[in-house]
Amino acid sequence: MLRRTLLAAPLLAAPALASTPMPWAPARPMRLVIPFPPGGTTDLVGRMVAERLAARLGQPVIVENRAGAGGNIGGEAVVRAEPDGHALLFSSIGTGAINHAVYGARMPWRAEEMIGVGLVTRMPNVIMVSNRMPVRTLADYLALARDRRGDLNYGTAGVGTSPHVCMEAVAQLASVRLTHVPFRGSGPMLTELVAERLESGMDNIPSALPFIREGRIRAIAMTGAARSPVLPEVPVAAETLPGFEATAWFGVTTSARVPAPAIERIGAELDAIAREADFLARLREFGAEGPGLTPQGGTTPRAFQAFIAAEISRWAEVVRRAEVRVE
Repeated sequence: MLRRTLLAAPLLAAPALASTPMPWAPARPMRLVIPFPPGGTTDLVGRMVAERLAARLGQPVIVENRAGAGGNIGGEAVVRAEPDGHALLFSSIGTGAINHAVYGARMPWRAEEMIGVGLVTRMPNVIMVSNRMPVRTLADYLALARDRRGDLNYGTAGVGTSPHVCMEAVAQLASVRLTHVPFRGSGPMLTELVAERLESGMDNIPSALPFIREGRIRAIAMTGAARSPVLPEVPVAAETLPGFEATAWFGVTTSARVPAPAIERIGAELDAIAREADFLARLREFGAEGPGLTPQGGTTPRAFQAFIAAEISRWAEVVRRAEVRVE
């Protein structure tokens, strides 16, 4: 009887083993849609993530640049794609949060149709002035803005971008008025600032850093919580405006219809990427940092989704007060 029981044991165990779900894995090459042109910060970091994600998932991750409408064209392509985990969006603070307020009813998807998979980096914006401007600090800049009563101009990469809305948040907190000059990207804006045809500007730090280091434009404040290691001499805005903090962020989102096992697997791999020493070192070279959403410094789909919801709410109020709209 003992021998019969032992022989039967593997057969009894087999159904339990068979019912254990296997981890999700991609069945074919994946797409990472970058909703901006090649060469910018979103493209640079997105390609770093795609390369590492492919190695971890065992399938190619093909980068697809689909620019237009502040990132909405690329975002809509992912929301409407087959919801099987093979189409991802490399989202930014603009595409993931600010656009919902700026575009309003013209937004091609509702917030609940997109879900966060993993946050991979955050970085400060930088407030800059042309070298001909007689200001050295943010306090000087705000005093000049008060004296000029709204005609001090600043440039950004476009209407509704994170630098635009972030600068409006600065103006609101300081109770000053500024004149926004939108450009079609960071490059044209920085060109005008270097040429001293534009008085001031705000941009993500990676784009502006080379010009600042060369002394072609002057950085007067950063928008992060602490001074940046790449520009330690530049104060943070909170040293002049207590409590102010704003960072641009980048992460992976996808259609909310994608099954949970795929979200969890991809999210776990993104969390691992965001902790890799070489990935973090590369980010720090241009002033970015890790996600820092959990006490351990990592991210999860749940934490990222909660973060996105908070960002949508925060920037909607800034946009409303500044009356920012895309015509």
